[in-house]
Amino acid sequence: MTKDISVPGISDGARLARWISAAGGPASGQELTGIELIAGGRSNLTYRLDLAAAPRLVLRRPPLGHVLPTAHDMTREYRVLTALQGTAIPVPAPVAFCQDAEVIGAPFYLMEYVDGLVLRTREDGEQVTPGQARQLSERLTEMLAAIHQLDLAAAGLTGFGRPDGYLARQLARWQRQWELSATREVPGYHRLVERLTAGLPADGDGTLVHGDFRLDNMLVVLGGRPDIAAVVDWEMSTLGDPLADLGLTLMYWADAADEDLRMINVGAAVTTLPGFFSRAELAGRYAELTGRDISGIGYYMAFGCFKLAVVLEGIHARYLQHKTVGEGFEREGPAVPLLIERAHLMLDSDPLAS
Repeated sequence: MTKDISVPGISDGARLARWISAAGGPASGQELTGIELIAGGRSNLTYRLDLAAAPRLVLRRPPLGHVLPTAHDMTREYRVLTALQGTAIPVPAPVAFCQDAEVIGAPFYLMEYVDGLVLRTREDGEQVTPGQARQLSERLTEMLAAIHQLDLAAAGLTGFGRPDGYLARQLARWQRQWELSATREVPGYHRLVERLTAGLPADGDGTLVHGDFRLDNMLVVLGGRPDIAAVVDWEMSTLGDPLADLGLTLMYWADAADEDLRMINVGAAVTTLPGFFSRAELAGRYAELTGRDISGIGYYMAFGCFKLAVVLEGIHARYLQHKTVGEGFEREGPAVPLLIERAHLMLDSDPLAS
């Protein structure tokens, strides 16, 4: 019999073990021997599951506490992983989906475990040589372009979202999230919303967008030629404006002079190391690969700051309610006003200028 291996976020490890054993696939009939929270996640919770005589699996479930209605939809994340199997975009293979919240306390899904490095801290980045850093920068840019060039019909994702009006809906969505989770008045927030609303770009072409594409949402392998083993954390994916994805990626991608970005704790210290593309190089290479006009990218980078500020304020609210699982959540609240301030700076000047 499986011993009690319940952990925060999984209310009944024994019940989960019985569900996995009966679910079929690689875990059919297998004993669940261990559950470990994978550190680093700031939204959906991710766990590594150890089985007695089968490959490891990964479990994803929504965060604890209050979340925005329709957010953290496990069904959507499972669907996109299924759709991307066999494409040029490597993702973990989905294994099973559970809608029954009674099993662990929330809907969840299982996927195969992918071995790879997560480059989140400066110490992680110091494993990478300058040559490998440049190759990884190129592969990351190619991967973002591949996501935005995916044949939606062939992948079965034509109904995965509504590209028309994407940015307007995103702006309204994240304002609602702020209203639901804000814990204090943050200077500049309301003025930023006014500026983003006034400068809203016209609809562009609609593509698959990851919604949170950054270096530490990839599992990488080094060796002779670095590569991307898997792109993960697809919880915000939909169909929308690809430049919103690019803007968010560039917002995360720190240059050497970006001291304030390192305080946001999103892997910014890694891309300042020798060999990594500069922010301008990454943007220019993306434009070469896709042919897209990125002259208005400052708006999208500011929008990325706004979106991340709202996400972190929600996490800060859950932290104050003691609804977070893991370490490091005390750093999220102080990052919010920095992001609001940085968004205004990106609207006031060219964020790609050297």
